Amino acid sequence: MPLTDLDCKNAKARKSPVKLSDSGGLFLLVQPSGSRLWRLAYRWAGKQKSLALGVYPAVSLKDARAGRERAKGQLSNGIDPGEQRKRDKRQAAIAATNTFAAVAAEWFHARKDGWTDGYSTRIWSRLEADIMPAIGSKPIEKIEPPELLDAIRTVEKRGAVVLAKRLLQVSGQIFRYAIASGRAQRDPSQDLRGALKSPGAANHRSSIKAGELGDFLRTLDAYPGQRTTQLALKLVVHTFLRTNEVRFGRWAEIERASDGQLQWRIPAARMKARAEHIVPVTSQVADILDELRSLAGKSELLLPAPTNEGVISQNTLIYGLYRMGYHSRATVHGFRSTASTILNENGFNRDWIERQLAHVERNDVRAAYNTAEWLADRRKMMEWWSNYLDAARAEKEAAVAT
Repeated sequence: MPLTDLDCKNAKARKSPVKLSDSGGLFLLVQPSGSRLWRLAYRWAGKQKSLALGVYPAVSLKDARAGRERAKGQLSNGIDPGEQRKRDKRQAAIAATNTFAAVAAEWFHARKDGWTDGYSTRIWSRLEADIMPAIGSKPIEKIEPPELLDAIRTVEKRGAVVLAKRLLQVSGQIFRYAIASGRAQRDPSQDLRGALKSPGAANHRSSIKAGELGDFLRTLDAYPGQRTTQLALKLVVHTFLRTNEVRFGRWAEIERASDGQLQWRIPAARMKARAEHIVPVTSQVADILDELRSLAGKSELLLPAPTNEGVISQNTLIYGLYRMGYHSRATVHGFRSTASTILNENGFNRDWIERQLAHVERNDVRAAYNTAEWLADRRKMMEWWSNYLDAARAEKEAAVAT
């Protein structure tokens, strides 16, 4: 006799498993532990087999019978329901590793060792915040251009036009990785060329021109804020290092070369190109470091501060420029462009400048980056640069005095 809901509800556990039969091979298996399991007995290729249909009461009698009918339909179509269940699970597992989020994570971990910690953190946090909510759970091969565009447009509507373009580029890299690894056939980002707003004239890397340096340096000398902030900005101007390369500097990195000259050896882990970098320390930079050491006390850091990172924040330097009246007129990163332009215009070897900027060409046949390359020449160039800055400030002071 077929089971009733009451039969299932009142089924009691015994010392041995008990089968309560319904019909068509369906039965409720009551275990000694008290668990009640739906099973379907069927024959395939002359062999007796069993198919699990769930646990009672999560799967009701009605649901179990529906499962039995689906299995019977598969059998009538020449399909073993047990083997089909295994195939479905395998495909689901494959699909779970082929979502945009899964492929993006694989791409990220394959690439991040070539990036600085700060850059990799920014890339992943933007993907998690702006792209994953929209398409992260979708199979990557099924994502169409309009879906990707909708995700990017959400960023664009916030006014973050440059970030939107960057996320489109990063998404394209992830899709191309999926193609290379056999998880997708095409890159939908290619169909979105020209679909986003133009960022217009970029001012996020605004830089000081040669004729403006004197004014800037005089204003920096009169900076009304924290002395540490003033010295950090001077260090950026004289070394034209990237912000984080300066912020996270350690005293252990300042050393004497074999010829007795001071130099700053920045480890590869802190460099954008993941290659150790040597900065010749001019007499002007040495003076800045001497004062910073007196302010740092016993800290191992050049610029310690009571922040989450333990060092002066990036915003502190940015707001320092704002406080000087250089909002939209200069950025911390922009001093790299200023130095590059002036050094090139004054005839310095482009290779020296590029090496001092720590620009490493990834396709360079010299794959092993020699940190000391052109060091003697770069030292002379950096001394010229520090003297040039002093002269620009002195010239402006003289002009103001007259």
